[in-house]
Amino acid sequence: MTSTHEAPPAGSALSPVPPVPPEEAVTPLIRGIAVLRGLTDAGGAATLSDLGRATGLARSTVDRVAATLARMGYVHLDGSNAALAPRLMELGNAYLAALRLPDLLSGHADALADALDESVSLAVADGDGIRFIHQAIRRRALSLSFRIGDLLPAERTAPGPLLATEWSAQDWARWRERQLADPEDTGFPAIPRRAHDAATADFPRRVEEARLRGWALDDQLIEPGLVALSVAVRTPDGRIACVASAVSHTSRHSADSLRDSLLPGLRTAVTTMERELAIAPPPERLSGPNGASGASGPDALKGLMGPTGLAAWTSASKQELGGEFITSLARGLTAITAFGEGRAELTLSEVAERTGLPRATARRALITLQHLGHVTVEGRAFRLTPRILSLGFPPLSKATLTHIARPHLTALTGRVKNSTSLAVLADDHVQCALSVTAGRIMDVDIAAGSRVPAYATSAGRVLVASLPAERRATWLAHVRLEALTPRTVTRPTDLEAILERVRDDGYALVDDELEEGLRSIAVPVRDREGVVVAAVNVHMHSGRGSAAECVMDIVPELRATADSLEADLHVTGRFVHVPVS
Repeated sequence: MTSTHEAPPAGSALSPVPPVPPEEAVTPLIRGIAVLRGLTDAGGAATLSDLGRATGLARSTVDRVAATLARMGYVHLDGSNAALAPRLMELGNAYLAALRLPDLLSGHADALADALDESVSLAVADGDGIRFIHQAIRRRALSLSFRIGDLLPAERTAPGPLLATEWSAQDWARWRERQLADPEDTGFPAIPRRAHDAATADFPRRVEEARLRGWALDDQLIEPGLVALSVAVRTPDGRIACVASAVSHTSRHSADSLRDSLLPGLRTAVTTMERELAIAPPPERLSGPNGASGASGPDALKGLMGPTGLAAWTSASKQELGGEFITSLARGLTAITAFGEGRAELTLSEVAERTGLPRATARRALITLQHLGHVTVEGRAFRLTPRILSLGFPPLSKATLTHIARPHLTALTGRVKNSTSLAVLADDHVQCALSVTAGRIMDVDIAAGSRVPAYATSAGRVLVASLPAERRATWLAHVRLEALTPRTVTRPTDLEAILERVRDDGYALVDDELEEGLRSIAVPVRDREGVVVAAVNVHMHSGRGSAAECVMDIVPELRATADSLEADLHVTGRFVHVPVS
């Protein structure tokens, strides 16, 4: 398939003149992406009515789009409210994995942030704007950072002048067109509106200086107090792969002192990154439904890739939701997940094979995505563009474990009719990160942030049991065991045997040890590397059935919740560090 429809300018959310879709474009896919963009620009959540106003779509259309996205696991619906779901990040992950730069360079960026004691970012070009693909943040009270996927106008950034050194005459024409159409930068919701034209007027000169110097500065062009220094990271053939930036505040550096203090270290780090790119083996070309690593597609489609599986899933979805399910939208978004690690470029046939879409359906989806600027094509090869990150990635990249866990715990509480919580290990205690009460007359209410001794709780035992043997032995040697109730285990040898059993069983149950009448049962939650990072608990009065009945009834529900939470955590944590809160 050849390139017959040029992608629109990708510089901002506001196009001067919206391009006319090609005849073969999939209208429901265009509408679905508009809703995802609307939710992204709204910070990740909005009412369905607000989405209708933001997108210009009828409320009935927004309702159908939202229902389809919810069925795919990309949106959470709560009445008339919609929120982006972590699973949506698999679309942005497909682009970042195909790009390979975060995997190759993020460790170097993190080390640079440690060495400079400043936040460091990696950015790539997106039309006449820039998008961040990695952030190494220095946590301070006055914190300076953007989100992965945020789009900024090139002229108001440090990476922009460097990336603009590779612009064509057509790129410059589009940039000037945007200046006229959007003089306040309203199409860039991640930054304050432009208050003056100094950045625009001075931009061509800054580009030429960047071309000669090999570095560029942002002296408070985004907002007062923010300064940044950038150096381009080049491929072996001299093209710019991305731009590395160090970001600071005028309370720490002026633009000049930032340059004088940080430029040598930044250049050294960039040289190391370029060496990494030079020695990196070429990506293995993977294609076909059985020849590629890494499953893709919505969670409902895991293990179902191929014509039969996808057809069965869409048929079941249509049967369940009726007219509320938009098959062409689901299929169109599924085409994005064909790309990924080892699949930076795919032909039409390979996209169809990877997703199980009919060839004609895949072709129309790719034409639509190309029209929207999410896909580019050269010859027969399709590639994802950075604009894929506009589909929910910026707000979701800031998600915490607590934020990700909340809907899962709420659903669990509704099923088991008892209070639930998420806990993490804090030295000799467990700390409640999230709690959802059941609303019963006699209920267990554990406040978020509260700490209780780990040895006498189910969550604590799950978390301690998961520690490596040496750390677990050290913990047992130092913990002080006190009798909180007559049933509290206080002998180290008894507790050690219990922890071994918890490791084998995969759950812990504690009756009347922390407080008389209180029973809790917990299972572990693991991150992408299989490390236990938290525990999910159910709390109840110990008089509600026997311990054996509790294990039989509650443990399967806990495990199902942990599995679902882990699936979200694994998607979210592919390119982003997920803090507890």
